[in-house]
Amino acid sequence: MKLIIQIPCLNEAQVLPETLAKLPRSMPGVDEIEYCIIDDGSTDDTSGVARRWGVQHIVRHRGNRGLAEAFRSGIDKCLAEGADVIVNTDADGQYEGADIAEIVAPVVAGEADICIGDRSVGKNAHFGPGKRILQRLGSYVVRTLSATDITDAVSGFRAISRDAAQRINITTDFSYTTDMLIQAGRKRLAITSVPIRTHAATRPSRLFKSIPRFIQQTGVTILRAYTTFNALRVFVGLGMMATLLGLFPIARFLWFFFNGDSQGHIQSLVIGGALLTVGVLVTVLGILADLIATNRKLLEANMLKLRRIEDKLAKKEKAEPDETPEFTAEFAEQRKAS
Repeated sequence: MKLIIQIPCLNEAQVLPETLAKLPRSMPGVDEIEYCIIDDGSTDDTSGVARRWGVQHIVRHRGNRGLAEAFRSGIDKCLAEGADVIVNTDADGQYEGADIAEIVAPVVAGEADICIGDRSVGKNAHFGPGKRILQRLGSYVVRTLSATDITDAVSGFRAISRDAAQRINITTDFSYTTDMLIQAGRKRLAITSVPIRTHAATRPSRLFKSIPRFIQQTGVTILRAYTTFNALRVFVGLGMMATLLGLFPIARFLWFFFNGDSQGHIQSLVIGGALLTVGVLVTVLGILADLIATNRKLLEANMLKLRRIEDKLAKKEKAEPDETPEFTAEFAEQRKAS
């Protein structure tokens, strides 16, 4: 069982050594532990620090691409390096390195595909009252839309099995946390959470500049992810709503018409007809969106098969001895003799 701990970084040269020093070197049920640093366009010596500290895998972006892209790059690298379990944690020391064993245990035991580190938002001393309310509200929304039972939806401290990592395809450009949960829930992956310890923030978040900005971006991510997997329900629901609203002014017009007072109420008929047209168009869009979502499922199924074929080929290459050096030596001896 091989575990790779990935850490997305942006100008973390100062705090990275302390974070790396606290990472576990061994744990029950795991044979190998390696580290992967994703340097997301840092302007300091983040990659150099990681290299000097013996980090086995370093992925470097020439420019800053954002947390979601850094997470994607890390997952791809960890899968390519043969990770059976992948842990994602932060470089700023918010999470306790020793708790990695806690979130890995359910995945190693085969009890969960994904395990989330629960920061106990409601009673976390490092969160202010406003942040607690927003975190709990956001987690409730994600929990409802994803059909999961996770109380800390935006926690980035999580362990992922190899199979789950191959099935999840992050599409957002902001943060992977909510997108990943909604996908995992809709794909019927086993998700659990365990309580973890946290430390006070040492610097302002680099993911967002303000709380309103964070709410806006997270809301868009949640809406996009949910619509992707429930396109027909969303669009047909909106279409039915527009249709029902359109029926009211039409009914008003018919009421006056049958009572002999149709003059001056033509605007109700126009508004109602317009709303009915909008309702039909939105419903048709829902059908098209559902067909696109079906195509996505087929594409993801093909991607999963391709990744598994790549795994088999990689294992076969490792299992088979390389005969090239022996052949070369033999050829050299024959050439020398001739």
